[in-house]
Amino acid sequence: MNIKIKLTIIAMTLFLGGAAVRASFTADAKKEVKTVGVLQFMTHPALHQIYTGIEAGLAEEGYHVGDNLKIDFKNAQGDQSNLKTMATRFDSENVDLAVGIATPAAISLANTLQKQPVIFAGSTNPIGSKLVTNYEHPVGNVTGVLDQAPLKAQISMMKEMLPNLKTVGVLYTSSDDSATTEALKFKKLAKQNGLKTKVASVASSNDINQTVLQLISNHQVDALFIPTDNSIAGAMNTVIKNTDAAKIPVFPTVDTMVKQGGLAAEAINQKEIGIKTGRMMGRILSGKTVKSQSVEFMQEGHLVINQEQADRLGISVPKELSQRARFIH
Repeated sequence: MNIKIKLTIIAMTLFLGGAAVRASFTADAKKEVKTVGVLQFMTHPALHQIYTGIEAGLAEEGYHVGDNLKIDFKNAQGDQSNLKTMATRFDSENVDLAVGIATPAAISLANTLQKQPVIFAGSTNPIGSKLVTNYEHPVGNVTGVLDQAPLKAQISMMKEMLPNLKTVGVLYTSSDDSATTEALKFKKLAKQNGLKTKVASVASSNDINQTVLQLISNHQVDALFIPTDNSIAGAMNTVIKNTDAAKIPVFPTVDTMVKQGGLAAEAINQKEIGIKTGRMMGRILSGKTVKSQSVEFMQEGHLVINQEQADRLGISVPKELSQRARFIH
């Protein structure tokens, strides 16, 4: 064989071999496994929906559990000491990123992790909770997805559902910054819309039964409004047991709470909160900075109605509402 042809073949072999090695290294780099810490405040269907959405959003960005992603999931079961312990564990593990599902979990992570990115999934008032100081350009290592319910639409829907509505009871947990913020906003908007409010707060889930009984006694209120409140969401059965007995409809802000016995809500989709969060997490894991990821908002709610509850309470759903509602049981 001509010497020049031999040299050409050798050179091509070396080149192709080198290309194969480079391709192998590139594939290995893409297979680098990222570790994410997920801290959920407590057990509740709405928060579980957010977690389901997170995995879906991460998958959209190319991160799949068991392939190039490991998720260390922790549930604090509503215990503040658990939040601190679990956040500290994520810090010692040096996770690539941590996400807090619900405000208390996010606060604990933000107070503990100083270097790793921290994402909040479902916080109603992240500025008031001191998670961020600016929505457009987050400073530091924290950003996330805000879950403020569309309260104006909620009040409009309540008045349409109950034409004789005059006084609304408002129940929230005083230690929950997000719930407190939403309850006070609702009170202000209710007044602007010609409604009276009777506000009651609880310190913990242990107070819910007695507080609800006091709030609805002697039909002081025509309906009960519950903001995005994790503690009350976890005790929704207790609330509904008492309000059903008094024939008082309950208007929460979350679709899972409607399914548990609430009458209706202009609800934020919890899974969509998770999907937005997961996408944001994926972008950061791929190299985007926290500073470049503005806080995201849920733009609008979706009307959900519990028809069985309406029938139980003897409430007729107006045609205009039924035409755009999603009915759940």
